[in-house]
Amino acid sequence: MSASYALFGYPVQHSWSPFIHGMFAKETGQDLVYRLHETPPERFRNDVLEFFRDGGSGINVTLPHKRAAADLVNELTPRAQQADAVNTVVQRDEKLIGDNTDGTGLLADLTKNLGLRWKSPRILLLGAGGAARGALGSLLELAPHLLVIANRTPGRALGLAHEFADLGPVTGCAFSQLGHQRFDLIVNATSASLHGEAPLIPIDVVDSMTTCYDMAYGVGDTAFVTWAKRLGAGRAEQGWGMLVEQAAEAFDLWRGIKPDTAPVLKALRQRAAMGARSPS
Repeated sequence: MSASYALFGYPVQHSWSPFIHGMFAKETGQDLVYRLHETPPERFRNDVLEFFRDGGSGINVTLPHKRAAADLVNELTPRAQQADAVNTVVQRDEKLIGDNTDGTGLLADLTKNLGLRWKSPRILLLGAGGAARGALGSLLELAPHLLVIANRTPGRALGLAHEFADLGPVTGCAFSQLGHQRFDLIVNATSASLHGEAPLIPIDVVDSMTTCYDMAYGVGDTAFVTWAKRLGAGRAEQGWGMLVEQAAEAFDLWRGIKPDTAPVLKALRQRAAMGARSPS
């Protein structure tokens, strides 16, 4: 009988996860099925527990359930504790273990897929919500000279910076307080691109040596990528690679084998490009 995995979110019908994990399973010779569960918040806990009672082996969790998943599981991995959110659950010894592979996926995309290398980079992280929290620990692994968290409301950025201050030189501020600083890497962890909006930050932060990375992704350039290119950023990328790499990390947790992400990422980008060329 095939092992059963699923993605729980609301909504999830747009998700590429079944395609990604299907390719991983074929590549590694794993017998599994992966389905989407569109579950509203009020049903999340019951639906997840029922999934595991019915023999489910593991799940991914996406918006808006990542915090609820952290409260649901029996144990959290250190990186899930750090992120205060769960995007992957595996069952071991009748216990549900919650992990967070988002930051690891981001770091793998930046360093492996995009081949980016810095010595003591200056990093700007836009946003102070769950996506930013999940990325922050991994970005600090790059040993930055400085990491600034900028948010529309500075209080959240300052609070998040205080929580992570023991891991590196991290500060917080409002978008408007960035002034004339320049950065080697700017990571957009806000939801602005999902609404077709560019960040409300000074344009001076971007120059020809800046890499701009949008954790969001979509068919064609996101609003953040378009904004970065218009300002002359050295590179402007969106989060397809992060999506694939965090999924590969989850697959490894479930199946004990790390799939090759390159063929999946290539196929995903080709499909996205075909969608961009299709008439509306």
